[in-house]
Amino acid sequence: MGLLKKLAGQSAIYGVSSILGKSINFLLVPLYTGYLPKEDLGSFTILYALIAFLNVVFTFGMETTFFRFATGKGLSPEKVYQNTQSLVTLVAILLGAALYISAEPLSLLFDFPGKAHLFQWAAMILTIDALMAIPFAKLRLEGRSVTFASVKLVNIFLNVGFNVLFIVVAFHIVSGDILPSLNPWVSQWYQPNWGVDYILLSNVLANLMILPLVWKLVGKWKFELKASLLKAMWHYALPLLFMGLAGVTNEVFSRGLFEYALPENFYPELTSREAGGVFGANFKLAIIMSLIIQAFKYAGEPFFFQQAENKNNPQLFARVMHWFIIFCTVLMVGVAVNLDIIGSLFFQAPGYAIALPMVPILLMGYLLLGVYYNLSIWFKITDQTKYSFYITFTGAVVTVVIILTLVPVFGFIGAALSTLGCYLTMVIFCYVTGQKHYPIPYQTKKDVTYLCLAFLFSYGGFWLDTGQAGLNFLLHNVVFLVFVAFIFYMEKKELYSLLKSIIKPKHAN
Repeated sequence: MGLLKKLAGQSAIYGVSSILGKSINFLLVPLYTGYLPKEDLGSFTILYALIAFLNVVFTFGMETTFFRFATGKGLSPEKVYQNTQSLVTLVAILLGAALYISAEPLSLLFDFPGKAHLFQWAAMILTIDALMAIPFAKLRLEGRSVTFASVKLVNIFLNVGFNVLFIVVAFHIVSGDILPSLNPWVSQWYQPNWGVDYILLSNVLANLMILPLVWKLVGKWKFELKASLLKAMWHYALPLLFMGLAGVTNEVFSRGLFEYALPENFYPELTSREAGGVFGANFKLAIIMSLIIQAFKYAGEPFFFQQAENKNNPQLFARVMHWFIIFCTVLMVGVAVNLDIIGSLFFQAPGYAIALPMVPILLMGYLLLGVYYNLSIWFKITDQTKYSFYITFTGAVVTVVIILTLVPVFGFIGAALSTLGCYLTMVIFCYVTGQKHYPIPYQTKKDVTYLCLAFLFSYGGFWLDTGQAGLNFLLHNVVFLVFVAFIFYMEKKELYSLLKSIIKPKHAN
């Protein structure tokens, strides 16, 4: 129970910071939907899908590799850090320079004529993110979750601040609504036709300001490349690189290529790019589940590697999975049944609620991604990372097939099903293969039951409509409470045991 409490505590710190930070960042959704046209949101969706894809290339699996070699190989963690950071820095600078130089042809390839600066800024974002990736991993390995979380929050505050400054404040100054004395100065640099441009510029400025802080907190770094160590690390990391590429394909194809798979006039009131903007905006409503998964991964990855030599780790890993599923299914149902309220709060312009029915599917998809992160520990601690490629490549193929076949038929729902289908496939593949190579006594029947019921309760509560907002809210949350009561009934012995361990009084010596 002590190790579970430790993992839960670390996850809570990462989770609170991520949720707080993203809640602040989430406020950008009504800002974007209120100030930017849907076409700009479509551009934003495409560019950040591309950045997500290339981010995997820039770090090429070295974060997980760093954890493995710094904990389970008898090596000096500091030596591993110096070599890992040196290699990632060298590769990031070279790739960033190549992308920066190629900005003009890329802007034409992706149909952004005259916008080469967007790809130059994307190159800067990717390079700086890569330069901070291993230092952030080092903070996680050392258990400095508060420091990690604080720096992430500062970065988010800066990013949001620049967005508000460029998109809202500068707009109203130039329009003469506020601070007329600043109008002559702001008018000299403000670009009224910039939308997604200011989003990327804000990201660049926030990253540039945070980079020195991250390096200072982590400590001195000496450039060092030891061939024998890096060769071993590369063999471990290479399959993880392909795993990352295949995994992020789901994000790229479901969001970045949605507008290309959608037939013209599928939604008569929206162009394809506008539909992409609506899809991207609704995708963000599933972000709460994504945050929990991210927080768990931040805490869980170093935790799993540190427990790799523990003879009881199969039982420990099974308990972690079980309680992870319980927490996430309760969260999923709570969010899904209240989507009508959440959507009305964050969509400030009409035309966005049309895609709301896809969000419960996305919530389940992200939950399954978290299940996959739990399952994937078997090939990471046994150094069989080749399976990571097989599994995620299969998931990527499923994504492509679903996008091409279901988006032209079901639109938004088809794209959301690509996320669900991808991660469900990966979960099944990873579970079946893992139980053959590294058996873990998961509570499979109970966990699968909770997942299926969570999906049914989510859609049942979402679609329940009496025509009266107040009554809808009441009935939706009755559905949620019924689900919570069922979980409590099924887990009451464990919950009582957990509660006793938390409040058990200390005995005097």
